[in-house]
Amino acid sequence: MTRTLVISPNWIGDAVMAQPLLQLLKQQHPDRPIDVLAPPSVAPVWRAMKEVDSVLETPFRHRALQLKERWAYARVLRQRGYAAAYVLPNTLKYALIPWLAGIATRVGYKGETRYGLLNVMHHDDKPARPMVAFYAALAQDPALALAKVPRPRMQVGAGQIAAACAKTGVALDRPLVVFAPGAEFGAAKRWPAAHFAQLAQAIFAANPLAQVALLGSPKDREACDEVVAGSGGAGMFNLAGATKLDEAIALIARAAAIVANDSGLLHIASALNRPVVALYGPTDPDHAPPFSDMAKSISLRLECSPCKQRECPLGHHNCMNQMTSELVWSELRPILGV
Repeated sequence: MTRTLVISPNWIGDAVMAQPLLQLLKQQHPDRPIDVLAPPSVAPVWRAMKEVDSVLETPFRHRALQLKERWAYARVLRQRGYAAAYVLPNTLKYALIPWLAGIATRVGYKGETRYGLLNVMHHDDKPARPMVAFYAALAQDPALALAKVPRPRMQVGAGQIAAACAKTGVALDRPLVVFAPGAEFGAAKRWPAAHFAQLAQAIFAANPLAQVALLGSPKDREACDEVVAGSGGAGMFNLAGATKLDEAIALIARAAAIVANDSGLLHIASALNRPVVALYGPTDPDHAPPFSDMAKSISLRLECSPCKQRECPLGHHNCMNQMTSELVWSELRPILGV
């Protein structure tokens, strides 16, 4: 049996937004299993996609060439019988793997001038397309115009949700709102902790039985502590760094709504079709929007944004500081039905 290999991006949000590519590949070859080669930190995202047959975790160090190790791993891949490989990262070292494995069709963007390593070459758009369309375009001939693109979708079983709630103490019989105050890209993407705290107070004032879970990596723990302290603490669960990614995905699947910066957790919520309120400051809401049936994107669209910088180059961070909790609550309140 021939198989398809997809080499994952290194970021959670990008992996989610690449999911429609798998839908299109599955439509073209319904009987061909799709394997995804992904960093361990991103692998749980792919495991929540029904099109994926196997997730292979990369054994390579970040930013390291490790040519000997890539050659050895390519020999393992050769035995799995791949007809085609789709290389989503733009780096040369990831394009080496399917070439060394002798995979006949090797598809990707030019990236780091990867002529020869790839034999179906796509070219980066200027201006760039939205990320979902950017990845989905790899499913077709580079010369063709992109057809309608499906939206990202993930799924989580009821057993996984129950297990995550049991581990974290989140009650199954009370409403749950998820906050995602972090953003790996940089501090400029973060809505202030004080604003999140004020929003939590509004949620509890409207429904004292509500629960608010704060999700993120260990690096987000301090910011989440500030949110809990500012909100008063009752009904709050600071789970930043306390859950594995698959558990965080399950909690998001359980949520009545999620409020998030432009981050991987936002795009997970969107792919799970949960109601989302997405907060955009230095990034463009049109480039990576949420696709949930019920989704609100908030951007003040100041003259200086989107600057796409990790830190505010003007020092005032007005794109996030001036986005008040009252504004966000006005969008969240009807979603929660209060």
